[in-house]
Amino acid sequence: AKPISDLLMGIFFEDINYAADGGLYAELVQNRGFEYSPSDKQFRDKDWNAKHSWQIKGEGVGFAIDSSAPVHSNNPHYAVLQITTPGGSLVNAGFDGIAVKKGERYNLSFFARQLEGKAGRLLARLVTKEGEVIGKTTVSVSSSNWQKANAVITASADAKAASLELQPLQKGRLALDMVSLFPVKTFKGRTNGLRTDLAAVVADLKPRFVRFPGGCVAHGDGLENIYRWKNTIGPLEARKPQRNIWNYHQSMGLGYYEYFQFCEDLGAEPLPVIAAGVPCQNSGVGGAGQQGGIPMEEMDAYIQDILDLVEWANGDANTKWGKLRAEAGHPAPFNLKYIGIGNEDLITDVFEERFTLIYNALKEKHPEITVIGTVGPFYKGTDYEEGWEIATKLQLPMVDEHYYENPGWFVHNQDFYDRYDRNKAKVYLGEYASRGNTLYNALAEALYLTGLERNGDVVHMSSYAPLLAREGATQWNPDLIYFNNTD
Repeated sequence: AKPISDLLMGIFFEDINYAADGGLYAELVQNRGFEYSPSDKQFRDKDWNAKHSWQIKGEGVGFAIDSSAPVHSNNPHYAVLQITTPGGSLVNAGFDGIAVKKGERYNLSFFARQLEGKAGRLLARLVTKEGEVIGKTTVSVSSSNWQKANAVITASADAKAASLELQPLQKGRLALDMVSLFPVKTFKGRTNGLRTDLAAVVADLKPRFVRFPGGCVAHGDGLENIYRWKNTIGPLEARKPQRNIWNYHQSMGLGYYEYFQFCEDLGAEPLPVIAAGVPCQNSGVGGAGQQGGIPMEEMDAYIQDILDLVEWANGDANTKWGKLRAEAGHPAPFNLKYIGIGNEDLITDVFEERFTLIYNALKEKHPEITVIGTVGPFYKGTDYEEGWEIATKLQLPMVDEHYYENPGWFVHNQDFYDRYDRNKAKVYLGEYASRGNTLYNALAEALYLTGLERNGDVVHMSSYAPLLAREGATQWNPDLIYFNNTD
């Protein structure tokens, strides 16, 4: 009998179907940084802009967006309220409402700057759809420079769809940015952490590894949309949000630091996936398809970013990037062992040249890291065949296979890996699912997994995809776990 890999069952986390903002990430305010942009949805939604999810309630308050002298250049937009008669409020209803529980505490924070008028106060309230105030606090606003304010609101009743109302109590002009309402209780009590119930469901899967950030999100829609890990660490106001390839917005609140912490809390190995110097082969921004790759004169810097990731994850506190991790609150290394390079890429000369450079650099500088290659989006075809040729030529330790098929395919291909060459790269089945969402689909997938177990000398890891889907906001079906604001 062949031993079954102890890493066989893992999870695939990608910010698709609002899996991060509005999902696993516990932030309750939508568009907290006023950074939503029409480009997020490729200019197909005229209402998707910096004011999205915000509105004025009442009279005497004007609401505009400005970008001069922001809190941080990575988050250039902020709200400006012109208060002529106190009484009106700036309102955010979160993601289909803000769900709160009686007796629970919620951290309110924001950056404020008094542009005109005297120092004063701002009343923050949680208000139900019926207009009942179920929590409030008052915060002083006094500085003409950006200053962060913090307070706590305790909910006096349950609500599935409350709103956060911010009411200035004096005349003048007030600038606000990074408006956040965050439950005090998060998974494992982490600051800037994850939604307790949803994270607990994921934890109950007992995953042996967690793949992040994708999927298509990892290599993005065009060169400018490639996911850059350095944009996702550090203070929230300094992180650089961007368009999500699935046509919405990524705040980067759930970034690499939160991801590695989650892996640690789950007892799972981190498996970050980095673009192989090329964007998604289905890119539509900046041209059609793969569009070539990162210019060769920029590849040294790109490769250094990947090497810096290893140092950030594993370096001691005396290294440049290990020091940043320690300063963020994690002095011990995260013990990164695996890195995926590429995702379902078009296997071209452009891809191979860049992938080879990245692989050789990692192999030279960090031979302790297992690099996982990619062999396209299907179990057959040109990308699959040429991806395997590259893997064999470079003697890669493992490759990432993907396929989505009808349940009958899974039933009739239980012997798929019986035919694999035992002397070539191991397999990580990084994305799979049978098309449909019935008991038959689940049984077909379960039956297929017995074939993976039987071929433990070939298949080292596997992860169903996608993992999470917010009800009413899906871009892909089927998904493993469906959720809403309360369930």
